[in-house]
Amino acid sequence: MGSTSSAEREAARPAAAGRRGAVVAALMLSMALAALDATIVSTAVPQIVGDLGGFSVFSWLFSGYLLAVTVTLPLYGKLSDTFGRKPVLIAGSVLFLLGSLLCALAWNMGALIAFRIVQGLGGGALQGTVQTLAADLYPLKDRPKIQSKLSTVWAVSAVAGPGLGGVLAAYADWRWIFLINLPIGTLALWLIVRHLHEPERETTAHARVDWAGALAVFACGGVLLTALVQGGVAWPWLSVPSLALFGTGLALVAVVVLVERRAAEPIIPGWVWRRRTIAAVNLALGALGLLMVAPSVFLPTYAQSVLGLAPVAAGFVLSVWTLSWPVSAALSQHVYRRIGFRNTAMLGIGTASLILFAFPFLPYPGQAWQPTLLMLLLGAALGLFQLPLIVGVQSTVGWAERGTTTASVLFCRQTGQTIGAAVFGAVANGVLASRLGGAGDLDSVTRALDSGSAPEATRRAIADAVHAVYLGAACAAALAFLVLLFLAPRKFPVLKD
Repeated sequence: MGSTSSAEREAARPAAAGRRGAVVAALMLSMALAALDATIVSTAVPQIVGDLGGFSVFSWLFSGYLLAVTVTLPLYGKLSDTFGRKPVLIAGSVLFLLGSLLCALAWNMGALIAFRIVQGLGGGALQGTVQTLAADLYPLKDRPKIQSKLSTVWAVSAVAGPGLGGVLAAYADWRWIFLINLPIGTLALWLIVRHLHEPERETTAHARVDWAGALAVFACGGVLLTALVQGGVAWPWLSVPSLALFGTGLALVAVVVLVERRAAEPIIPGWVWRRRTIAAVNLALGALGLLMVAPSVFLPTYAQSVLGLAPVAAGFVLSVWTLSWPVSAALSQHVYRRIGFRNTAMLGIGTASLILFAFPFLPYPGQAWQPTLLMLLLGAALGLFQLPLIVGVQSTVGWAERGTTTASVLFCRQTGQTIGAAVFGAVANGVLASRLGGAGDLDSVTRALDSGSAPEATRRAIADAVHAVYLGAACAAALAFLVLLFLAPRKFPVLKD
């Protein structure tokens, strides 16, 4: 650990020498691009399909991007530890901008999906490296400030994405959804090239990249995530394609373990899971990704179908947690400095579990302020949970391990979201089928409601389905609480800055 601490002190120099404010601005712009592109396409789908066709495969516009981001996170984390953050962030930004330009020039749906995957390959570098650089630039006592800024940018961009995409598609052209990335991304790239200065590292000349491990991780993650994303959508869960993908994925898991054990510098090193602190944070934030699916995916449907709100009002019910989350995250430092990282996170996720559990007890049909209040409280609870864990786990490792650690945390959270979408989608459709005698799924039922042809019983069935999803999310929060209680150390082994 002595050599790691030395690297930590070395890495602090560019923060003092360079223009840190300009670098932080670049990080926030990069984070905004990564968050926007995860959601901005959603409201422009009708215009895109009308222009390019390919309605049967348009869901891959989202799935392809998500898969590429998720499976590349471990690789970029290891590369940033090996070669430095700056070259990885520059390469990722160039790849993201190239993908954006190609998306704007796409001539059919197949090309657009392929170019979205190129975008995602760059987006993985943006997400992981931005979070890692934030920890490099600031000492422990100041990290909550930059992390809360990034949380605010992420939350606002993710919520604003669908609205911005709809405006550009309606009043300009859907291709501007991708072209708008170019000036913003170019500015961020210029700021990084001009103002971020990292020290030369002796290990760079002798660095070896585990390309076999990277390929194995990419293949394994891609196959398993495809099975989760498309299962129950493109094909039934127990169909031949689904079983074949899961079987292939499990076989590739064995290949990954074999390759990584033999690698001198593995992409996913064993210490990520052998250290109690990192393993606990990975599992807890995986549960966070899972539970976040309940409000972000199902609450707008509930607000429109059950409460009868217009799409804009339904979006507001969801977006209020982006107000309380960053505020709570910024204030969490005053709590964890008194009671520690673990206890602060347990306080946040324990409160979140109670809030999620309270949702099914809302009256039917209820008033809009009731779920809005719960979302406001949920955002505050999750801000108290997530930021102490990220700041805490980044502070337990030195510069040479921080990229890998941060990438593992983000990878687990992204994987949790993918699993949550698959599991909760199946739960919602199962409840609907039992309430409506096996007729339809959530998508078809909500379309019928939009057309005004569905009876009151259908609205009640949707309410029951969303309530079941929230109960599942409450269980995920309780699981995260238990992981921290029994696996995480009471006091994180924080290194001195």
